[in-house]
Amino acid sequence: MNDSLLNTLTAQEQTWLDSARSMGRAAGVALKGYFRRRDLGIEDKGNAFDIVTEADKASERIIIDYLHEHFPDDAILSEESGDDHRIARCHWVIDPLDGTVNYSAGIATYCISIGLKVDGQTCMGYVYAPSLDEEFVAFRGKGAYGPAGRLRVKANNELERAVVSTGFPYDKATNPDNNLDSVARVMPRVRGLRRLGSAAMDLCYVAAGWLDGYWELNLKEWDACAGELIALEAGATVTRYRHDHGICILAACPGIADQLLALVD
Repeated sequence: MNDSLLNTLTAQEQTWLDSARSMGRAAGVALKGYFRRRDLGIEDKGNAFDIVTEADKASERIIIDYLHEHFPDDAILSEESGDDHRIARCHWVIDPLDGTVNYSAGIATYCISIGLKVDGQTCMGYVYAPSLDEEFVAFRGKGAYGPAGRLRVKANNELERAVVSTGFPYDKATNPDNNLDSVARVMPRVRGLRRLGSAAMDLCYVAAGWLDGYWELNLKEWDACAGELIALEAGATVTRYRHDHGICILAACPGIADQLLALVD
């Protein structure tokens, strides 16, 4: 991990980071062990687009068991287990496998996302992409760091030169508010439009300057928590721009954020 970040951390923050890295890397080993196997035990969670695999569950067990052992008084919100409804100052927000559809199809764009809220405010975000062995981390007020060191968003104010990404909600087949209208408005205006399939990685790629912007509807807190802080600490403009369809988030370099928001809001 980058020394310039480590030198700024308090002892408590260092403990949190060491723990996130231990959990993330152990879960990553498990995910790599399941990857591209045919016995993933894929199950639908309400429809064919929202799924869970044995790998999701194995990754979550590793993380939750660690938290129960090392932070027994902290609360946990995790995608597969939900909220434990514990009243606590510290609240871990976990996505044990972000990009499950990619993962189940054998596509290597997936990650583990670990956020930590203290007194209701996200203070740490950690994202680990096992297939690339890449870590992204941020602490509030202390910047964001990734594979090449300090993360900074791209300096771009021309939408037509932007490469942006998006995603689609799980209810896309039954709800006409499914982002296709926004895609139709954005596509002709940008250099390229991508669909990575992992919200946490989309947000980290904006932070790293590899994407100029990203937006998506109907996310959950575990999708956005860690990546949102990483993008913010890298200088992105981050907006939760609607409140009627889950978490609707836009993250972009400041020079194009308003232009992109005008097309998708």
